[in-house]
Amino acid sequence: MHTQSVTTEQVLARGSVFRLAAAMLDYPLAETWQALQEGRMAQALSQAMAVQGEAAWPALPASSDLKALEVGYMATFVQGRRGRPQVPLVASAYEELLAGDTPGRYLLNVQAFYRHFGLKAATEDEGHVDEPDHLVTMLEFCALLCHLEQQELESGRDAGSPRRALRDFLTRYLVPMATSLRERFNREADQGLDANLACLVQRLPDWADRQREILEHQVGPCPQAGQRAAAGDAEGMWD
Repeated sequence: MHTQSVTTEQVLARGSVFRLAAAMLDYPLAETWQALQEGRMAQALSQAMAVQGEAAWPALPASSDLKALEVGYMATFVQGRRGRPQVPLVASAYEELLAGDTPGRYLLNVQAFYRHFGLKAATEDEGHVDEPDHLVTMLEFCALLCHLEQQELESGRDAGSPRRALRDFLTRYLVPMATSLRERFNREADQGLDANLACLVQRLPDWADRQREILEHQVGPCPQAGQRAAAGDAEGMWD
């Protein structure tokens, strides 16, 4: 994807990848397994990736049935030793992401993004209202910002606000979270996670970081913590 002239089609493709990733990493549904088994998920990802100049999604076998998909998902992301997830899908479970903050403060900072862009109803609908740092919620929020950017472009208006917000959210939360999750996943024993989900865990951090780089070329780099504090209300930067 060219960093200086991103088209509406490319923004739509970016949002599609975020939405598809959210669907794959959410609790397995029959519809999800069918899309994986029939190759529709891989096809949709490949189409969106192609628009962005990314490598196609590989042809990978899906879990044999929905039960196998659920078992691998649960063993990897939900259950684990002493009842703790082997590879948590919530950011506050990773100490390196908190960077000295309490989990509560970290969650409040994440929620500031959602509140500013009115995501509360969406998170309630999707069942993640109590987990604002759940990776699925984060991905859905990024898809929302892509939708807002698309609306601005189609209306001929400045898309700087959703672009700056997505740049900041990727920099501070999604890219670090996806990276920590991949590192944890690679350290743990294989629990039978579906090959397509395992591929997503491996590819998501680098793809998301490339989106951050594209946005930085468009609207500048994400302000450092000291700069945000000096500027006062950080949310004002997204207006």
